[in-house]
Amino acid sequence: FLFVSAVEVKIEVVIPEKERSKEEMSPNGKASPLIYKVNGTARHYHLEEHPIASNPYHNPKDVVEASVCHVKDLENGQMREVDLGCGKALLIKESGEFHAVGHKCPHYGAPLVKGVLSKGRVRCPWHGACFNISTGDIEDFPGLDSLPRFQVKIEKEKVYIRASKQALQTQRRTKMMAKCISLSNYNLSSTNVLIIGAGAAGLVCAETLRQEGFSDRIVMCTMDRHLPYDRPKLSKSMDSHPEQIALRPKEFFRTYDIEVLTEMHVAAVDIKNKTAVFKDGFKMEYNKLLIATGNTPKALSCKGKEVENVFNIRTPEDANRVVKLATSKNVVIVGASFLGMEVAAYLAERAHSVSLVELEEVPFKKFFGERVGRAVMKMFESNRVKFYMQTEVSELREQEGKLKEVVLKSGKVLRADVCVVGVGAVPATGFLKQSGINIDSKGFIVVNKMMQTNIPGVFAAGDAVTFPLALRNNKKVNVPHWQMAHMHGRIAALNMLAHGMEISTVPYLWTAMFGKSIRYAGHGEGFDDVVIQGDLDELKFVAFYTKSDEVVAVASMNYDPIVSKVAEVLSAGRTIRKRDVE
Repeated sequence: FLFVSAVEVKIEVVIPEKERSKEEMSPNGKASPLIYKVNGTARHYHLEEHPIASNPYHNPKDVVEASVCHVKDLENGQMREVDLGCGKALLIKESGEFHAVGHKCPHYGAPLVKGVLSKGRVRCPWHGACFNISTGDIEDFPGLDSLPRFQVKIEKEKVYIRASKQALQTQRRTKMMAKCISLSNYNLSSTNVLIIGAGAAGLVCAETLRQEGFSDRIVMCTMDRHLPYDRPKLSKSMDSHPEQIALRPKEFFRTYDIEVLTEMHVAAVDIKNKTAVFKDGFKMEYNKLLIATGNTPKALSCKGKEVENVFNIRTPEDANRVVKLATSKNVVIVGASFLGMEVAAYLAERAHSVSLVELEEVPFKKFFGERVGRAVMKMFESNRVKFYMQTEVSELREQEGKLKEVVLKSGKVLRADVCVVGVGAVPATGFLKQSGINIDSKGFIVVNKMMQTNIPGVFAAGDAVTFPLALRNNKKVNVPHWQMAHMHGRIAALNMLAHGMEISTVPYLWTAMFGKSIRYAGHGEGFDDVVIQGDLDELKFVAFYTKSDEVVAVASMNYDPIVSKVAEVLSAGRTIRKRDVE
């Protein structure tokens, strides 16, 4: 770009064809102006030089240019949503320079104008994804796509934006990616990169490798029968079908030569011979390995646990089946976990009755604290959810093999046609027991800031790992959140390519119940006080979690974009003191 001087400016932002929205890609990826070559070794890749077309918009009919404001309409540090007639853009002024990018977060469509602008990036107000304002590139997650960026020019003190209509309409851009150079030459039973697990961590790892120009074989394997999907939706919108929540369409994997083996169960990893051994006896050699197997839900251990219509929600089929069985029937949910509470909220208006059984006295007490937990509990009770607290299930009773009643230790008997179990999970790492890969006493894989295990070339990511959290003085923590899994996958990929990149992201999560969201950033484990601003009864509040004198986490409801603001402050390495929020 040309940089902005006082008033007479032109900012030219060139969008290579492949950088445009994924909808524009031809199915075989032929649109790519870039050719990738491997530079001899297994590790170093370079993009072949390619002259950038002088006109980035190949089809003049696809281009719109509009005057959107006067140069003095925006102060430094301000954002404005502007309409170009056939779509909107986000206009940003920072350090005297104007930038224009897509106005909606590609993750779930949040209006970025309501987000937080800080040091060259904008953070989504809903779920914390971050985008570079100069390039539109995604820098923190959730979500996979970047923002389209548009040309800005200034003439006679007016600001003009020139944009592709296609990009204005899709509001997303898939980063340029390499392809595999010679799939046909491969031995089926060996791959350069093997990824075990096809959740967010596995997919982002594969995509990042391709974005960085890696053009060797990538194989992902999963026990699931589906391509990677948006797992948080299983408990938030339970009647979603697999294709509705797919993170990428089938063609995407074909275009970028990311092979996905579904319904494949890895039984062991032989690190000496760099081989994964599958349950059916198939073996696959690898050069680099990512283990991103996530966790396995805990089952109930009570009498009658094998009766029909008792579910852990693990797949779209589980979620769909529960909705079907619960409609106009009696539902019992065991565990006031995020999953348990989201399922209770989703089923409350569909089922005849929803009962929730929990050992603690208040839902989310350990996570959000007692006062926030009580406010949430009240919201649930006003939506006809009945709580049975400080008790657990002693027996599941059946009639003709199907669930009929849930008996509690308190002696209470609940009518139940379907039961959902949300009592936590354990890392899915049992298959690594004899491998030599370092696993802690709880079963988590131990990694460093580069997502490396103790074994060279073996990386791990997502819900199954503990890693050093910069935010809490590099304390080893497990953060089983969707956003964090994305970032783990990205860091692992960059370090497979020897970039020496360390993780420093701030954990960010959200939960959605009865059309309301609680957003949360930081790591509140071991908090000793909660400072609450706003009104808990009205469910319009922000809660700051403190440990001695320092704010370690924040949660809010109907108070955007406070959580994204705090996340930005923490990610800049600044400390927020308790007295600053009191």
